[in-house]
Amino acid sequence: MIAAASLALLAGGALGASLLRRSWQRRDRSAIGLIAGGWGVLAGLALASAVLIGPIKGLALALALEGIGALMVVWSGRVRRKAARLREGEVAPEPLEEQGRFWRGVLRALLAGPLGMTAAMGIAFCITVYLPGDPRTRIVLGGMMMPVLWGLAMTWTLADHRLLRATAVLAGTSIVGFGLAALGGAA
Repeated sequence: MIAAASLALLAGGALGASLLRRSWQRRDRSAIGLIAGGWGVLAGLALASAVLIGPIKGLALALALEGIGALMVVWSGRVRRKAARLREGEVAPEPLEEQGRFWRGVLRALLAGPLGMTAAMGIAFCITVYLPGDPRTRIVLGGMMMPVLWGLAMTWTLADHRLLRATAVLAGTSIVGFGLAALGGAA
């Protein structure tokens, strides 16, 4: 059963990542469906694995194998330097429309660093409080998820050009994460 689940999780990780990758290549309204589909496949398989195999072992297996499947998609799309040269008739991609400003860089660094870390801590605390199992295992899993979540927050914040949206999402995630963790700890 574990072997079949492992293959399904590996294939599901590749499918979810390829849907997300295809959404990044499109700039129209169909990208929303691809994003929802990609995250839906990844989350659905992780949830199914947690239910069928067990909450701890199934979730760990899902995170590892879906990540490997996604890495295979990323690896297959790599561009070699020789192949990256422009062919005749092709044009180089346009640079960003706006000029870089020092204050925007400072704000992005502050958003990605301290505020991204705070949001990641809120989610990690929720994982630690609400995950079933031994408290020591929950603390270790929450601690291991913290740098991964912080890296995701930093990547998204630095890639997003809208500072207010990034601020609102990170601040909201921090407030909700710490609030839910505090409510779960009181019970």
